Amino acid sequence: MREKARKSKGSDLWSEIKSIVLLLLAVLGFHSFIAKPFYIPSESMMPGLLVGDRLVVTKYAYGWSYVSPTIPNPAAIFRNVVLRTPPEAWGITLPFMEGRVWGKMPERGDVVIATPRHSNEDYIKRVIGLPGDLLEVRDGVVILNGVPVKQVWLKPLRLPVDANSPCDPRQFPGGIQYDPDGREICVLPVKQETLPNGRTYTIIDMGAREIDWYGPVRIPAGHVFLMGDNRDNSADSRVPLEQAGLGGPIPWETIGGRAEFITFSLDGTTQLFNPASWFSSFRPGRAGTSLHPTKVAEPAVK
Repeated sequence: MREKARKSKGSDLWSEIKSIVLLLLAVLGFHSFIAKPFYIPSESMMPGLLVGDRLVVTKYAYGWSYVSPTIPNPAAIFRNVVLRTPPEAWGITLPFMEGRVWGKMPERGDVVIATPRHSNEDYIKRVIGLPGDLLEVRDGVVILNGVPVKQVWLKPLRLPVDANSPCDPRQFPGGIQYDPDGREICVLPVKQETLPNGRTYTIIDMGAREIDWYGPVRIPAGHVFLMGDNRDNSADSRVPLEQAGLGGPIPWETIGGRAEFITFSLDGTTQLFNPASWFSSFRPGRAGTSLHPTKVAEPAVK
């Protein structure tokens, strides 16, 4: 009887292990081929995306490439979660491989996740240039194939200041102002930018910066040019690899997916052992926000 009981317990334990492994494989498979959550860690895509936003990235939008599989790095997870070391990528990227399965080129204006060949870190940026384009940035204005991209100044944007969006004066000098009730507000100069395909969105332009001048460059076949919406504070295709940028146009194989919508957003005041903060730290009005740019009517070609 005891022998049967031991066998039964062993069998139950093995069944539990198999169930956990199968569940883990199902989750990793979903993350690899369908969609995965993503966390915004930097200000490079402000004002549309704020630090603390959580969003959904679809993996199938452009087909699949070597960056598609989600492969956890247990050592990195242990270091970050248990040892509290500086943040690092929790995943392992496969060696570079050319081509995509059922590949489709992104459209101008898409917000995409890219894992450049020099890093395991994911970058979130907007697609500005496509293969064959002659691209230049002159005094902050993108010039595509000799034609300046339309930019129109808007009223200054007023964003609440919180722990995740502190309106750092190194990025936004003079940005902090105060409402009549004394609340801190980050006031940002913004423009509406409209690409040749009619897709439009808002960018931040803080004035003259070194990266306001770039190129001209011809984007190679199978490559795209990415830029952040926070134009003066984005390590994107304009920024050299040595400065943690993308170092020019990147292969389309490094695109891991398309950003779809915000699921929820946290202001940075969440405390693990204080359940009340789990709810008070939610930013209102951001859940469900689409990350697909608005499209205006394209001008008639004469």
